[in-house]
Amino acid sequence: MRYTITGRNIEVTPGLKSAVEEKIGKLERYFTPDTEVIVTLSVQKDRQKIEVTIPMKGNLIRAEETSNDMYVSIDLVEEIIERQIKKYKKKLIDKKQSALSFSEAFLQEEYDAADDEVRIVKSKRFAIKPMDPEEACVQMELLGHSFYVFLNSETEEVNVVYKRKGNTYGLIEPEF
Repeated sequence: MRYTITGRNIEVTPGLKSAVEEKIGKLERYFTPDTEVIVTLSVQKDRQKIEVTIPMKGNLIRAEETSNDMYVSIDLVEEIIERQIKKYKKKLIDKKQSALSFSEAFLQEEYDAADDEVRIVKSKRFAIKPMDPEEACVQMELLGHSFYVFLNSETEEVNVVYKRKGNTYGLIEPEF
């Protein structure tokens, strides 16, 4: 695997670099040798955060973890990615989307996905009212939800606003 390790507000020391390569390297058995792994280490106050992104044909495998110790964050993020890979292996291979990025040994490995099956247990229909993103944020707060789907009156497209950490909001706009 090819690593791109960058740091924000932190110097990527040889020790950190080797810890990342050693921990994330445990995932090598799942991927082909030319798979790219993008790792970003960042520090804000006492929060040590690691973000790992593995681009694959048509998909992304991504995880982030925050703790008080960067080495703990590295351990935790590796476990999350491994769980994601095992959970979605069957779906990715069935759709033939990213099978090229996985190693042949991993593809042949048996895995019981019955426990990880995605089940939609509720479906909801509702009318979408045209409004601007700020009004959608107010509606979301009034409803007590963490996201809100609306018709953007400025672009006439369906958008989603969502609540982020630190009492800020995000806007998701579709691209066709």
